[in-house]
Order: sequence, then C-alpha cells, then structure tokens
Amino acid sequence: QVQLVESGGGSVQAGGSLRLSCAAFGVTYSSSVMGWFRQAPGKEREGVAAIYTRNGRTYYADSVKGRFTISQDNAKNTLYLQMNSLKPEDTAMYYCAADFRPGGGAWSIPGRYNYWGQGTQVTVSS
Repeated sequence: QVQLVESGGGSVQAGGSLRLSCAAFGVTYSSSVMGWFRQAPGKEREGVAAIYTRNGRTYYADSVKGRFTISQDNAKNTLYLQMNSLKPEDTAMYYCAADFRPGGGAWSIPGRYNYWGQGTQVTVSS
C-alpha cells in the first residue's frame, strides 16, 4: 500500500523560505506523476506543482512560478517543494499526491490522483 508522508511545514514571515518533503512508502510502480496541492480554509484545493518522475518534466501554477521549485530524489523516493519569497497568500495546508497509473488527466486536477498525504501546514505572516 502506498503511503505519502509530508513534512517541513511551519510558520514563517513573508519573504521567508520553507522546504517541504514528501516521502513515499510502498511504491512499486516504475513511473508516476507526483504533485503538490494546497488548500486554504474556505477555498478549493489547487495544484501548485507537479513532476513526472519518469522524465523529470515539471509544471507549476502561475502564482508560484519563479518562487517554488519541485524536485525529486529517486534514490530516497522523496518529493520536495522548495518555497522561496513566501507570501501571506501562500498560507494553506499543503498536500502531496501521487498517481502511478498510466493515465488519468492533467497534472493540476486533484481527481486524477489516487494517493494523498495527510498534509502539512504552511503559515506565512506579513
């Protein structure tokens, strides 16, 4: 059974940085798409970034381009999200998601992912 465990969240002031990690356990598939999503209270869950682990291609939401970087460490089965120049509007619960099926849809659609972590809170104060 696949288990995703996020870590690295916390409270920072605007302009600060955080690095989120997502450790994947029990992964047996040879390829996948993994993504970061976030959800603020009263808001819909939105895609932040994703990476296709087979070829390393990355995708980002317009709101985080130039500030966030998604990466992977295949040897450790770990996904990262480096967040720089954080803004108060980045405040949300951040979730790691994975889909190990050959298809499923666009990276930014939450419904395509069949595995989710429990989330890690990111709070940015001004």
